[in-house]
Amino acid sequence: MLRTRVITALALMALLLPSLFWLPQSAWALLMAFIVGVAAWEWGGLLGWKAPVRIVLGVLAALVCAALSLADPAAIGAAGFDFAPAQPWVKVFYACAVLFWGLLAPFWLRGKWPLGGIAGLLVGAVVLLPAWLAAVQLRALGAGVLIAVFAIVWVADIAAYFAGRRFGKNKLAPAISPGKTREGAYGAAVGVLCYGLLVGHFFFAALMPSVLSTALWIVVLLALTAVSIVGDLFESLLKRNAGLKDSSNVLPGHGGVLDRVDSLTSTLPVVAALWLFLLRDA
Repeated sequence: MLRTRVITALALMALLLPSLFWLPQSAWALLMAFIVGVAAWEWGGLLGWKAPVRIVLGVLAALVCAALSLADPAAIGAAGFDFAPAQPWVKVFYACAVLFWGLLAPFWLRGKWPLGGIAGLLVGAVVLLPAWLAAVQLRALGAGVLIAVFAIVWVADIAAYFAGRRFGKNKLAPAISPGKTREGAYGAAVGVLCYGLLVGHFFFAALMPSVLSTALWIVVLLALTAVSIVGDLFESLLKRNAGLKDSSNVLPGHGGVLDRVDSLTSTLPVVAALWLFLLRDA
């Protein structure tokens, strides 16, 4: 199993890292559209749908993302120097994502509501489409920006793992993900704070006095940690309701795409919304 996980991880890095740094922005948007298509196919599985309908859902999701990128290249940074990220549809995407992850998803986890039918489609759109858009727009700011956002989730996961193993006693959500503890969540918050304050010192120092005070930056980092955990738990709830261990087996040793990007689907659009509405004109 470990060998399979390592081989898959190396293959993904060999594909994604060169693409992240060297693909044209339009091609990056289409690559992300393909990944969203696979994730949408897995989403259909979480809804209990059978293969033909799941394939249609995946193809449609990829086509929607591709059509948006081709119809509005300025919004995704693929029109040369004409980067216009604040189009009305972009604002709607991010507003829906922020409202879902910040307000609705925590109640969803508390109530352990089932998901299916039209509601399942709508929630899938809110989970996947803004995440695609954020991955594209943040990459337009530079590959390093997107990696820095990815690192928030990576640091949270790693810190939660080690803090949970060392100090974990109180379950965070035992009916959804028995392995997660409150101590792990606290460790994730500490890890993200350390990482975020370091990044803020070196990269956002000029913005801190006028836009982001240190106190506000700490609040943002804690909120992103919480959103990351909510995204992880939400996918765990869907898998538990569907009776699945993994969203699929397309990534040997790792499960499915949704298993790898669960926290990113919540964190990416929130970060992109923060940049779009607070930092872009600072």
